[in-house]
Amino acid sequence: MIYYRIALIGLGLIAGSMGLRIRQDGLANEVVGTARSAATCDIALQRGLCDRITGTAAEAVQDADLVILCVPVGAMATVAEEIGPHLKPGATVTDVGSVKRAVIDAVAPHLPSGVHFIPSHPLAGTEHSGPEAGFPELFEKRWFLLTPVSTDQAAIDRLTTLWQALGSKVEAMDPDHHDLVLAVTSHAPHLIAYTMVGVADDLQRVTDSEVIQYSAAGFRDFTRIAASDPVMWRDVFLNNKKATLEILGRFTEELFALQRAIRTEDGDMLHDYFTRTRAIRRGIVEAGQDTDAPDFGRGAKR
Repeated sequence: MIYYRIALIGLGLIAGSMGLRIRQDGLANEVVGTARSAATCDIALQRGLCDRITGTAAEAVQDADLVILCVPVGAMATVAEEIGPHLKPGATVTDVGSVKRAVIDAVAPHLPSGVHFIPSHPLAGTEHSGPEAGFPELFEKRWFLLTPVSTDQAAIDRLTTLWQALGSKVEAMDPDHHDLVLAVTSHAPHLIAYTMVGVADDLQRVTDSEVIQYSAAGFRDFTRIAASDPVMWRDVFLNNKKATLEILGRFTEELFALQRAIRTEDGDMLHDYFTRTRAIRRGIVEAGQDTDAPDFGRGAKR
């Protein structure tokens, strides 16, 4: 047992997967959860994601050693303001948001002294959302990034131990650098995927839905990414605007270069470019980061 009581604020895919694994492996004495939707709370309780459900976030954090904010980035400030007065001295507050600087700015002002704040981000997920999508193996061999503002090393070490027990590889990173890295590896790709699917939606009106019917593997990958939670991604782009726009600008420059190569029939440029990018893809596969979740997480074991 690493913590006595853990509070999960928000009960979607990430929180659900955490709750299942924590309870399965006895990593805490009690897992308390809460969510705005009564239906979500009912499903979470039925699936055994938590030992107990409370009506409010303030109730959930009572006497909790670890509080994990699993709500959209845009809701972090409101939740932090609600729970701040109810946190016990020495408690640790962390989050699972895909943006870190905005979360720090939103949460930190509402936390009392004596509470350790350790912003974080598990690089794991699927296109599915909600408590029914959680499964305990989600974090196996996935990176967990800490961007600590707390100087309490014991609290950082304890949280690190938890995530390692959940199956993650843990790394510390500067919050602003995190946001730039994620703009490259996650945020911009999702925006491009949403855009490509939007283009297909326009085209299917003049192709009698053939774009959808005859989807090849590349387009299927785009549609999988674009199926992700719209509220979460709306908040990500609004709260990581600077880094995302910077990467999109770089992407546009690369796209124009490829357009020029195709227009001028510059086969050497295209071959060299695709060879270089193919090597990057192979590096991703060799690093074990080629899927959003382990294979055993997509079937009946959910």
